[in-house]
Amino acid sequence: MVEGPTTGRDAGSAAVEFLAVGVLLLVPLAYLVLFLGRVQAATFAAEAGAREASRVLATVPGDAAAGALAGRSVELALGDQGFRADGGSLAVECTASPCRTPDALVAATVAVDVDLPLVPGFVTDRVPSHVRVQVRRVAVADRFAQVVP
Repeated sequence: MVEGPTTGRDAGSAAVEFLAVGVLLLVPLAYLVLFLGRVQAATFAAEAGAREASRVLATVPGDAAAGALAGRSVELALGDQGFRADGGSLAVECTASPCRTPDALVAATVAVDVDLPLVPGFVTDRVPSHVRVQVRRVAVADRFAQVVP
């Protein structure tokens, strides 16, 4: 006895189940990739900003001019990765005053807050909705540089 194709209630439900499970797995995975890409961009921006800010502070004469150029270099690094210029912060530490004193250590710390994408406002009031990325770089002032106050 040969049976023909089944015409029961389960016919075609495998495709629907596959689509439903696929969508349920694909949406969180896409969200995770989107968020991790944004965190990686913040890491690149903070690292480049801290590196260039410490170099500027260690090589440019005059603390006021060096501070302005260091801030501008951080803004440029943030903008390069798609962040607002005011989206990050720069903290500077020097082991000597002025910072460009020969053999002085100049540390620049850049912090960037990455917001979770697509989070509604009522959730952000109760749960932290951002990740802070922070990078610290240290440069050494030139031993043979002239000190300009």
